Amino acid sequence: MLDYIFRSLMFVPGHNEKFINSAITSDADAILFDIEDSVQPLSNKQVARDTIERYIKEGKFANRQVFPRVNDRESGQLLKDVLQLTIEGVHGFVYPKSKKGEDIYFFDKLLETIEFEKGFPIGTFKIIPLIETAAAVMNVQDICTASRRIVAIAFGSEDFITDLEGIHDEEHISLFTPRSMIAMAARAAGVIPIDTVHVNVHDLDDLEVNLKLSKKLGFEGMLVLNPKEIPLVHQYYSPSQKEIEDAREMIRLSEESVQMGEGVAIMNGKFIGPPFLANARKILKKATIIEKRHN
Repeated sequence: MLDYIFRSLMFVPGHNEKFINSAITSDADAILFDIEDSVQPLSNKQVARDTIERYIKEGKFANRQVFPRVNDRESGQLLKDVLQLTIEGVHGFVYPKSKKGEDIYFFDKLLETIEFEKGFPIGTFKIIPLIETAAAVMNVQDICTASRRIVAIAFGSEDFITDLEGIHDEEHISLFTPRSMIAMAARAAGVIPIDTVHVNVHDLDDLEVNLKLSKKLGFEGMLVLNPKEIPLVHQYYSPSQKEIEDAREMIRLSEESVQMGEGVAIMNGKFIGPPFLANARKILKKATIIEKRHN
């Protein structure tokens, strides 16, 4: 899944042209045009669809990964969302309130039908399920494997805490277990784990605390609400210069040891086993993709 760079996935209300114009100049890896929670009242949902379609067809987001967040299957709005926005320039959709694999299977087949009718190759439009309930966390592995369209899964912590009737504490202890479960399930299924939004968008110190933990848990990116968060988010989810240099040296030493018939190579007093080499290659591939994106 390293062909997708999902360090920052920024929500943008689909009916608000001021925010959309700001997103054009942002450095977010992916734009999540919202047609769901932030688009109210109901009449604004059609405004959002029309606005998103216009901006996409004008090529304003031609070099971005675009994943509109649609409404869920019980909303009465989902079919309208995907019929209008299965267009060139849209890469897939964020599907909210995924409770079990059946929800994603249903959405997969809906996309398949529309692709067939519109002449798109089957599988063109990808899916990023949002994990937002206790049921979804418990069924996360089922959700991750429900469709080959899934390229990532993302955690929606505020809806989760509400559903759990828990407390989003300042130490983020209440979110540790679901975050761990989501990251592990994603990696087990070979999809990218995306961490929850940081709701205190002006508290960059707390954002950094979250990012340090997020990276340790295995997340590869984060949902973002404000462009000011992006530089710090990219710093933590991009390979550092030291990581890149160490990865190159690790591969060099390993190849040298093979050529000399010395068996396993040693770097800084540690054996360079297959897991270290696999991780080194991932780091270099990711760094290359990021570099290409910025050139």
